[in-house]
Amino acid sequence: MKRILVCISFLCVIAAVSLEAATITYTDKMGRVVNIPLPVKRAVLFQPNELIPALGIWDKIVGIGRYAYDSDLMKATKPDIEKTIPSAGSGSDINIEVLLKTNPDLVVTWSYYPDQVKFMEAKGLRVIALYLDSISEMYEVMRLLGKIFAKEKKMDHVISRMERIFNLITERASKIPPEKRKKVLWLYGKQTQVSGNRDLFSNVINLIGGINAAGTINERFADVSVEQIVAWNPDVIFIWGNAGYTAQSILQSPQWRFIRAVKEGRVYKAPEWSTWSPRLAPIALWMAMKTYPEYFRDINLYKVTDEFYRKVFGISYSKVKKIEG
Repeated sequence: MKRILVCISFLCVIAAVSLEAATITYTDKMGRVVNIPLPVKRAVLFQPNELIPALGIWDKIVGIGRYAYDSDLMKATKPDIEKTIPSAGSGSDINIEVLLKTNPDLVVTWSYYPDQVKFMEAKGLRVIALYLDSISEMYEVMRLLGKIFAKEKKMDHVISRMERIFNLITERASKIPPEKRKKVLWLYGKQTQVSGNRDLFSNVINLIGGINAAGTINERFADVSVEQIVAWNPDVIFIWGNAGYTAQSILQSPQWRFIRAVKEGRVYKAPEWSTWSPRLAPIALWMAMKTYPEYFRDINLYKVTDEFYRKVFGISYSKVKKIEG
């Protein structure tokens, strides 16, 4: 009987340890400590939704942000997405009725609208709020989600494929002499909304060997005057892919005509891709090739991107959209 009692006690300890190990404690971008029981079988992902096809976790997703319906990648990897996965609004305007009906174990959103996070939390939902300010922070969140969905090995593979492209860029960028480094400006939703030094794309600009023209701004992004942009005089300008204006609108504007990037025709609009996605890697390569074409002339952008899509998303790039040359 004593042996039986010892065995029972031992098994209880093992069970308690296993139970404890099946919970992840995560401090999110809002400083909230969130306990996440594993495994997560029902999740709503407002962000970063393009990890769903990368990890192959469609069976664990019960709701999604409406912007995912506009993603070329999401539609290519799951053509029936609008019929099979309901939209619960977006991180800025939650459809709480739809969200509650999905009965999620976890909601993943961004921290830009903290009131929406608190609103969901008040409804009894477990929520983690993210904001990816750097490539290293993106990796941290990707590894977290890999663990949450029991896809650690797959996530390691995705990150390694991103690293291949980033390492290619870094190797080429290391050959650029300091005096030849270009001043690069990244613009967001408005023509005068720039990426500051706390933004993900400031990190990318540094990666490709550029100098963030707005690097003195200690914020993620900020609204500035055209006069300030003229004073910075960037060599190259990139525009966020979802911005409601074109490169031509800047190239043809008399206000911008004295800026070196405009005079030399070096204003480019990025692909309409999610930036909180593994696809940041080919975007960074595209930016590097536009900024320093002389260092990347031998790189076939389409070939690199197609291989990336096949290895990460299991689909050829030609089935999504042709990349700009």
